[in-house]
Amino acid sequence: MIRLTAPNRQGTDSNKWRRYAPDVLPLWVADMDFAADPRITDAIRARLDHGVLGYGRATDAQREALVRAMKRDHDWTIQPEWLVFLPGVEPGFNMALSAFTKPGDGAMEDLPVYAPLRAAPGNWGLDLHEIWQSHDGDRWTCDAGEMEEAARASDAMLLCNPQNPTGRVYTRDELEFRADLCLRHDMVLISDEIHCGLVLDGRRHIPIASLSPEIAARSVTLMAASKTWNVPGLKTAFAIVPDADMRARFEASKKGMVDSVNILGLAGMTAAYDQCTDWRDAAREQLTANRDLLARRLAELIPGAHMHPAEAGFLAWIDFRDLALPKPAADFFLETARVALSGGTDFGTGLEGWARLNYGCTPDLLDEAVRRMAQAVQDHGEKA
Repeated sequence: MIRLTAPNRQGTDSNKWRRYAPDVLPLWVADMDFAADPRITDAIRARLDHGVLGYGRATDAQREALVRAMKRDHDWTIQPEWLVFLPGVEPGFNMALSAFTKPGDGAMEDLPVYAPLRAAPGNWGLDLHEIWQSHDGDRWTCDAGEMEEAARASDAMLLCNPQNPTGRVYTRDELEFRADLCLRHDMVLISDEIHCGLVLDGRRHIPIASLSPEIAARSVTLMAASKTWNVPGLKTAFAIVPDADMRARFEASKKGMVDSVNILGLAGMTAAYDQCTDWRDAAREQLTANRDLLARRLAELIPGAHMHPAEAGFLAWIDFRDLALPKPAADFFLETARVALSGGTDFGTGLEGWARLNYGCTPDLLDEAVRRMAQAVQDHGEKA
């Protein structure tokens, strides 16, 4: 039986734990506190034992491991040559925008969305067409008419699935609608699917490029082991680009700015996808329990905070507006509760009353964070 462990990260090189003072509970950046599967570290150690750490590139065996994983996990048959290895998903979607758009073009995406993806169109002089999600009582959705209007003005669609920060896992019907928009309006599709390994409650992730050869031919799909197996520091990701001409343009867009992948990252990523599905499944169970614990404790202790449980991942998107806090929610809880959250305005304008909370931690730490936050809310109410 796989048991997740959470070593003490204080005093280490952890960006998550070093950004704030030692008395702050850091529940902000999308980085879990669980130690990597030992098979990942064993693979890295074995590569180190070779002793020569020169320039490298993915081997045929490493490519085949990802081909097997796509078929096993998503019933998606890909070819080894479709894979382009990258030091991260963020460079990948910026490379794609650089390769397939020009300044003045339009790009559409669902908001709220995490800051690097929201900022990416502006990096390349594109006009961003925002489609705001709303909650219909069951799930986060987008208005089809607004999407159609944005598509008419866009040359690229940026998709985040599973979605960050709302935790949505798009259904087949939703993905088919987005694919149809891309086909009818001649848009390139850039799909960030980095959280796809952490779908919860028995859901199954559908890569949008797997829907048809037609949408695959205009797609760049971005994935990594980093979120699922908690190895973001390995700086290793990959793009799946089925069309040969698109792939050549995509690779050319590195332009000396995006480097090759670390050889130790390749070793760790291969082990994750090929050997560590049981660790991933254990992580899903723990995250489901943590998500449900968070929902219960918020309902009990901060009933004015509203959270729609995520369908994937380890991030909760929480609405604190009914609390009428005197400042943005993340600032309030950092100053009064010593709990660090990601501020709502990172994900879109006008979201000061929202915050994102990372529950990829121990249940004890999560419970302590909610208790601190509840006390801060109570103290504020008594002073008001």
